[in-house]
Amino acid sequence: MRTLRIAALASFMTASAAAAQDLERPDGWLTRFDQAGASEADVEMFVEMPPGWHVTTGPAGIFWDPTNTVSGDFRAEMEVFLFDPDGRREAFGLFLGGRDLQGSNQEYTYFLLRDGGEYIIKRREGAEAPTVRPWTGHTAIRSYADRGDDASVPNVLAVEARGPNVTFYVNGDEVARVPRSDVPVDGAFGFRVNHRLNLHISRMDVTPIGGR
Repeated sequence: MRTLRIAALASFMTASAAAAQDLERPDGWLTRFDQAGASEADVEMFVEMPPGWHVTTGPAGIFWDPTNTVSGDFRAEMEVFLFDPDGRREAFGLFLGGRDLQGSNQEYTYFLLRDGGEYIIKRREGAEAPTVRPWTGHTAIRSYADRGDDASVPNVLAVEARGPNVTFYVNGDEVARVPRSDVPVDGAFGFRVNHRLNLHISRMDVTPIGGR
C-alpha cells in the first residue's frame, strides 16, 4: 500500500505540468453529469496517469469505458486516493450495472464513500436516485485526516456479486450485504465522482468468481 501511495503522489505532483507530461484523456471513455448542461469543459482534469487515472472534477458525474462490462458472479475492486477535499464531504466511488448510460432511462448501482468515514449505496433510475443504504459510518473507511504525512489517503472499495447477494467491502471489511434483486450489477462499470474532488484511481479490477 505504501508503494502505491508514493507512486500516485509522485504522478500527481508532476501533473501540475500536464502539457510537459503529455497526459491525455483516456481513449474511448465517456462521461455523464448530473447537472443539465454540464460538459467535460467543466472538468478540471481527467487524464491517464499510470498507475490509473487522475480526475479533478467540477460537476458530479460518472466516468466509464463502454467496452468494460461484467455479468454473472464476480468481484469488482477499486483503489482510490483522496487528495485535500478542503473540508467538503463530497462522495466518490464505483458504479456497476450501467445501462442506457447516455439515454433518458439510465440505470446503475453506486457505492460511494465520503470524507469523515461514511459510505452509501444508491441506485440511479432515470431521473430518480433511490437510496438502498443511507450514509453509514464504518471504522474501516479512512478519512483524509488519517493520511499522516502523506498528501492523500487511500481506500479500497470492493463489490462482490455471488448468487442472490451483493456484498460491499471497504479496505477488506464487509460493510453491507444486499439482495441482488435490489441492486442490479450486470452491465457497464466505472467510477462516480461528485463535486470539486481531486482523486487518483490507481486501479479498477474485475475478477470472475467460480470460473465464469
